[in-house]
Amino acid sequence: MGGKCLRETAGSDTHQSHNTYKKTVIRHTRFPGLRARFGVSRWDITPGLEVCVKNWGATDRWFARGVHRTLTGTALAIAEDDASRPLLLITLDLGWWRARADADRLRLSLCDTLCLPEENLIIHLTHTHSGPLLDSEPPPEANPKATVAYLDTLRETCIAGAKAAIDDLQESSLLFHTGACGLATHRDLPDPENPQRLLTGFHPHEPADDTLVVARIFDEANRTRATLVNYACHPTTLAWENDLISPDFPGAMREVVEASTDAPCLFLQGASGEFAPCEQYVRDTTTADRHGRVLGHAALSSLEMLAPGTGDMAYDGALESGAPLALWSPATGELPQSVSAKAPSVDLPLKPDLPSIAAIRAQMADAPDGFAYERLVRQLRVRESVGEGPASPEQIWTWKLGAGALVGVPFEAYSILQRELRAECPQLLVLNLANGHLGYLPPAPLYRGRSLYTVWQTPYAEGSLEAVTSLAKTLLT
Repeated sequence: MGGKCLRETAGSDTHQSHNTYKKTVIRHTRFPGLRARFGVSRWDITPGLEVCVKNWGATDRWFARGVHRTLTGTALAIAEDDASRPLLLITLDLGWWRARADADRLRLSLCDTLCLPEENLIIHLTHTHSGPLLDSEPPPEANPKATVAYLDTLRETCIAGAKAAIDDLQESSLLFHTGACGLATHRDLPDPENPQRLLTGFHPHEPADDTLVVARIFDEANRTRATLVNYACHPTTLAWENDLISPDFPGAMREVVEASTDAPCLFLQGASGEFAPCEQYVRDTTTADRHGRVLGHAALSSLEMLAPGTGDMAYDGALESGAPLALWSPATGELPQSVSAKAPSVDLPLKPDLPSIAAIRAQMADAPDGFAYERLVRQLRVRESVGEGPASPEQIWTWKLGAGALVGVPFEAYSILQRELRAECPQLLVLNLANGHLGYLPPAPLYRGRSLYTVWQTPYAEGSLEAVTSLAKTLLT
């Protein structure tokens, strides 16, 4: 049986009986968030089958034979009020930019068309490895005309999608929550046959960061307008034997979440430099869908905690029962309403032994096989992007969103970036492949010792990840 709820009588400063206590006012912010204007839109970016999809050096297939799942673009606009220029986050089911110029061309075109400052726009790629080649100078085998035409169409659809999201701006509330998902595993495996190198594949004896940050946006009628799912895991389920265009696991993840929330879901690839699913490099699309459902149900578990009015909890006093019970109830609190954006640059030193453009071209002419040639093409694109000076200035995007924040980097950073930044700001969305892709950012110790793909692929010298982390920490304070 229940008992009497013990509350303070309004204005009373004295005990009225031995079992009546003065009420202590306690409020707890359970799910931090933001009150602002939000707009969302979704569109199809699936290429035609005449567009090149060769993203793996191990394949000789230049084109897909079909489509597993539609590739999508989703835009989220955020504005503090009617008079503010919005922040615009666009997430695309695409792999990675081969050259800085192509990423900049799309980004700056949107900034110019929409009259947005550079710090207000982030174009993020989910990093599927089963999408179109993003290169305006593809080889002759890639059907260059179709590939370049796709990039032009992508720009047009992104502009239209961005305008639709801005036109959709309306008063809404966003709440953050942090959960976990076990899909990601460590993928820097010591080669069992060669102790001097590390392979890129499942490493069963190293842990992975399972942190999953979600957000849910509600309109004035308490309907879900959009959800955000930020998780660090390479979409490399499907690989060189796959011959279908696919978003990999983010596609099925969105399907699971959107079926429950009836609203667009944005997948945001986290700092996943060393993470991927245990089962990967397969042809079977059902494996990618299974991975997506794993992440989707984990995301829903966290999203279901978020409901209108659940941001704060208020202490309602004690209730004497079999045990003395503390009573709490959801309380509608005032969410922060501030939105701001910064995109400063940091000079990252380049490796002193990085080959020049001329040297890479000479190596390409003498490449012994297709694998070596593919690696050199990628190295050339990166070298052309960062230039031939001793360092390269790179922008870091930081958005403050009420009680939370977003940090976007144009790299494939290792997870220490998100772990250290979330120690400063737990409600933090961390995005790899934001406004470009210029190489991996491994932590300094990995530059010493054994050969590792992510180290010899990147143009940046030891200490670059630490420099980016330090700048981002400063921006979050």
